[in-house]
Amino acid sequence: MTTMNRALKVALICGVALSVTACGTVRRVLPFGLGGADAPAATASEGTRVSVLEFEQALTPSAALSGRDFFLPGPVAATAWPLPGGNAGNNVEHVIAAPAFTVAWRRDIGAGSANSRQVMAPVVADGGRVFVMDGEAQVSAVDANTGQIVWQVDVKRTEREAGRSIFGIGLGGGGTGSGGFGGGVAVGAGRVFVASGYRSMTALDAATGAVIWTQTVDSPIHGAPTVSGNRVYVVDVDNQIIAFNTANGQQDWSYRGIVEPARILRASSPAVSGDTVIAPFSSGEVVALRAANGQPVWSEVLSRTSRTSALSEIRDIAGRPVISRGFVYAVSHSGVMQAMDIRSGQAKWSLPVAGVNAPLPAGDVVYVVSKSGELTLVNRDTGAIYWTRDLNEGLVRQEGGLFGFFDRTVRPEWSGPVLASNRLVLVNSDGNLVGFDPKTGLQTASVNVGGASYIAPAAYNGALYVLTDKGQLVSIR
Repeated sequence: MTTMNRALKVALICGVALSVTACGTVRRVLPFGLGGADAPAATASEGTRVSVLEFEQALTPSAALSGRDFFLPGPVAATAWPLPGGNAGNNVEHVIAAPAFTVAWRRDIGAGSANSRQVMAPVVADGGRVFVMDGEAQVSAVDANTGQIVWQVDVKRTEREAGRSIFGIGLGGGGTGSGGFGGGVAVGAGRVFVASGYRSMTALDAATGAVIWTQTVDSPIHGAPTVSGNRVYVVDVDNQIIAFNTANGQQDWSYRGIVEPARILRASSPAVSGDTVIAPFSSGEVVALRAANGQPVWSEVLSRTSRTSALSEIRDIAGRPVISRGFVYAVSHSGVMQAMDIRSGQAKWSLPVAGVNAPLPAGDVVYVVSKSGELTLVNRDTGAIYWTRDLNEGLVRQEGGLFGFFDRTVRPEWSGPVLASNRLVLVNSDGNLVGFDPKTGLQTASVNVGGASYIAPAAYNGALYVLTDKGQLVSIR
């Protein structure tokens, strides 16, 4: 598994025990479609090289934007980070956080990732506390200033049910640490809402951790919840978005998208603006729904088949969609980044970007990180490219192997970004929190967080919080 991006530990791959054809045919795997009528006329002869990449679209910086400046808003205080994307629209632009870029404290909050469990839940914070979930669905409330644990609650259901995986297939021996990874936490109205891969939705008292209500669901919940108004929204592994009443847990409505078992381990969350809910699905669908009743308004499919990668058949939108200034920005794993009008779904522009992170609109631009580790700066209005930066330049290495054979090429994986105190901040699988100049993309700062992290940082009261794959919460100030 180390030869693949951790984010591509699809569950895993193309849904447990699906046939190879679900991921793509042999012809799709071959870069030139050999044996098919659509094979290109160009062939490689001795002394001649034909690039497989010429058959793919590339991100090309615009000559018209070369050397041009752009507007970025100044940083503002982040007095709350109650949802995985900071707010219901996932649209926090620039915050005051971690100007010194030094570690203030570290705290072990529970189980880290292992074969049958994964640390997946983004960090949220409010009311002087940081709320996190470990790899075994244990939720912790941590004092934001000191790192002391205030309370911990295990939201797993019975030991018998804990042995089911997120697809209903046991991954372990039925113990409390087996199988049901997925889900996350959100804060609202004095409550912590917990979505679980163990087929449950739970509301806890934010002050004490006491259970207020619990609702069971038919399918495991893959991503963290989004709270807006009197509803909390989650998406399960069957591509069904469910709206629960925050007061009593009653299900208000649900909407099912196209069923697609092939998905990325990293999970997304809905975005909400007014009466519009934007639901991302593993089928590549982005669906706008009415918050009041779940009626669909429009639907777009962000899908693009690559001739050079069978993994483009996995269309999952694993990064959170962002609602900003009347547009929805979303990125699919299969290679489509699109800006869509929130009222009609009509595309304003589209780019060939394959990613698993949420895009970051800020000021005049949009930042996006591709799954290959390219940081790209996009003009918000036109979709034209200012520049791209290879975040992995100088970091790619060969590991493993036997007596010099069968080495693995290892590329760090990046999560983020967050714009904090005039730095564009990301974490990576090498265990570093790295700051970049938001105007040029050049690295300006780095701090080691003590372990690989695959979850974007959260900002709260002047600090950045990172949850590592080992189950350690780190505060950077």
